[in-house]
Amino acid sequence: MLVDGSELMRWGIKGVVAARAAGAIAVVAEAATCGEAVRLAVESQPDVILLDLDLTGQQGGEACRLLLQAAPNGRVIILTSYTSDRLVYEALTAGALGFITKTVSPSELIQAIRNVADGSPIFDGDGTDRVLRLLRSEGPASGAPIARLSVQERRVLALVAGGMTNKQVGAELRLSRNTVKNYLVGIFEKLQVKRRAHAAAIFVQETESGRRA
Repeated sequence: MLVDGSELMRWGIKGVVAARAAGAIAVVAEAATCGEAVRLAVESQPDVILLDLDLTGQQGGEACRLLLQAAPNGRVIILTSYTSDRLVYEALTAGALGFITKTVSPSELIQAIRNVADGSPIFDGDGTDRVLRLLRSEGPASGAPIARLSVQERRVLALVAGGMTNKQVGAELRLSRNTVKNYLVGIFEKLQVKRRAHAAAIFVQETESGRRA
């Protein structure tokens, strides 16, 4: 589902999907406003929602939350040209699974949709920088160290941060999907986060800090 105030942008994304996804991805709905998007999300129940945070009259976090309430099994990717770090953070805490900018290439966009559909968090370089800035300054989990995690929990989180789904993590570490899920529950509790995207960003933050040290 495409949620973007620009008809031209929606048209362009539909063209990319039609040309690059080989029929594996279909645009089931599109909307220019949050209210319209919520109504259509209830009807179409999309697997992935591309959400532009620059929608007039609606904060990014609230728009994301309303869409996920309308389509509980959907996953949101923030797709935007420019917005504040605060809006990105609000959308991620509301449940968005990733952030990419409108400068992304067609092949990267298709891959992002596929990855998020599989449950993997997605950040482009700018998105990662935004999340890390907020985690360092005012994010609720900014003081939660990776040192609290067990060796196996760190292995699981490293693979999640690398974009793997629970199934892929399980195959890599020879664990069942339920075991991976249980590890993630423990990781979230120790890092004081609720979203895998937050946990992945914390891992990237502390890894980068360790390299600089």
